[in-house]
Amino acid sequence: MITCIRDVRRAKGLTLQDVADRCVPPTTAQTIGRLETGTRTVSVGWLNRIAAALGVDAVDLVRLPDRIDLPVLAMIGADGAHAPARPLNLTPPAPTAGAVALLVESSIGDYRSGDEIWCERVAPDGFARALNRDVLVPRPAGRFAFGRLIGAEEDRLLLLPPGAGSRQQVVTNPAWIAIATRLVRILA
Repeated sequence: MITCIRDVRRAKGLTLQDVADRCVPPTTAQTIGRLETGTRTVSVGWLNRIAAALGVDAVDLVRLPDRIDLPVLAMIGADGAHAPARPLNLTPPAPTAGAVALLVESSIGDYRSGDEIWCERVAPDGFARALNRDVLVPRPAGRFAFGRLIGAEEDRLLLLPPGAGSRQQVVTNPAWIAIATRLVRILA
């Protein structure tokens, strides 16, 4: 199995020791180095441990023959654009299990026509982590509400739809919500 553990670790600015310390249970920098270089076989267990330590999905650490990585040619900051210090690649995002999406038909608020909003579906026990985030909420009869979650009171969610002058919406007892996690926008 060909992995890209080193690429992901470097892209996150972490040392071998940083990753070793973040593993549960902790391990040694030497072990992480051997797993990166392939001198030690990477089992599924190790792959999961390292992925958790890096804050990514295990699939993001495996090089698949049909997966295309994007080379990072430049980085931009306050001082302008410059080449990265070492070669970097980005892996195009893959949806997670249970993910849903919205397609923006016409511009509203910060969203433009053609934008894709990828969302993570969560159960009621996860609603608190969605405060001050954009969410999609199911409503009766196959309808939906979308907006910034500005409050959660017992069984009611308070949403502020995107766009100037929008009025607050209240949704009672939704079975789930979907938190906006990624914006995909074509620049044309």
